[in-house]
Amino acid sequence: MKIGKFLLQGVIASSAFGLLATRPAGAEEPSDYDRALAAGYKAQFVCSGLWNGGKSLADIEADELTGIYDRVAEIVPTLELEIDQKNRQVQVSYSDHSPPRTALWNPVTGCTGMPIRFDGQYRTDPTAVRPSFDIQPWPMGDEDAMAAPSAIPKELGRVVAAAQNDAQFGGKTSAVLIIKNGRIIAETFKPGHDRHTAQRTWSVAKSIAGTLIGHAVHTTGLDIHAPGQIPEWTDDSDPRKQITPDQLMRMASGLTSDTAGNRTDPIYLGGASVTERTTSWPLLYRPGSRFRYANNDTLLAVHAARLKPFAPYEFFMKLGMTRTYAETDWQGSPVLSSQVWTTARDLGRLGLLYLNNGVWEHGKANPERLLPENWRSYVSTASGPQPERQFGYGATFWLMNKTDGVPPDSFAGFGNRGQFLVIIPSRDLVIVRRGYDTRANRFDIAAFTRAIVEATGS
Repeated sequence: MKIGKFLLQGVIASSAFGLLATRPAGAEEPSDYDRALAAGYKAQFVCSGLWNGGKSLADIEADELTGIYDRVAEIVPTLELEIDQKNRQVQVSYSDHSPPRTALWNPVTGCTGMPIRFDGQYRTDPTAVRPSFDIQPWPMGDEDAMAAPSAIPKELGRVVAAAQNDAQFGGKTSAVLIIKNGRIIAETFKPGHDRHTAQRTWSVAKSIAGTLIGHAVHTTGLDIHAPGQIPEWTDDSDPRKQITPDQLMRMASGLTSDTAGNRTDPIYLGGASVTERTTSWPLLYRPGSRFRYANNDTLLAVHAARLKPFAPYEFFMKLGMTRTYAETDWQGSPVLSSQVWTTARDLGRLGLLYLNNGVWEHGKANPERLLPENWRSYVSTASGPQPERQFGYGATFWLMNKTDGVPPDSFAGFGNRGQFLVIIPSRDLVIVRRGYDTRANRFDIAAFTRAIVEATGS
């Protein structure tokens, strides 16, 4: 698909909520840059929600465009958007003297947020058509996915219902999926969602990144403990050259950044490239000496693994994750710290890969090993500095080994707004919970995991 100067056809216009947010009297007007970030946020999420997620615009406005970053929250509702269904692109205007912010969709890597002041110059996108495995047997497809009724504990229904109704565990739940002994024993969705509805994973993408790096270790022999694997840091006088992918995966690079690492605004919202932003930060501490949760570390680990733009797509197809999109920046680098869209069932498939210790049994005579034999142990084992909080950290996965009532081998991908993938090998159990939580109303994943473990038994 080639996209040139935008002569939009079949355009839909919307003011997002049908009303404009008001700014308190005397409040400072937002800067042009913040308005550009807000426009980029809106373009990206509407684009991804429509064509990755299969969602309606009304649901996107209610779910993805609420409960968002304070920096852009008041600006986003004031910005007009245009949706070009034919060319699969979204534009959001934010200034009388700058072109609109643009997000472009393709069927392989999803939506790409273009740089500020992108003016619609020609660009070629992948033309591949995603396969559908729906009619294949589970887990490659969706046939025969559910366990027999006799295998479903009665107490489980009450626990899942409590999560769905936000009655006991908090948050705003959109999906719950429980897999036990290889089959789905519970699955529920909020109205407007179903098994094919994709949501942004937020930081569960970091655990997906760790999985893809593991696949690279298995297939290419990548040495995650060897320093000097970032191409931009090859000068012998650069102290960052000593940082290893292992340290990056464990959030122990020693690098500084402009925030605590929970947001990467220029990449996520501003259309900056991964390499121009992540490779520019100076070294502040000795690598391996401090834990500091940072999106940059995950992005740099992916950069060190030399993951090609389509490598995630190819890997997802091996697992039947046909509705999972690893989005890239406009230079083709995967934004695997947060920008993955996927369904509850696809996250369940990823969990099954770890339950099978990196081997994918997909109905073939010869199961395929996709991860090194020790990879599950590697990502779920603490090494080096640890966070001072409820959960420990392995390598791109959080550890629930200190959570009362939860088996000590439990490890998990956690993401903003209540995205959770919990894997418990000793119980042959995968727990997926998706949501649209806010900072004021968070889901209690520890309590929910404990309740699911109790309900499902040994």
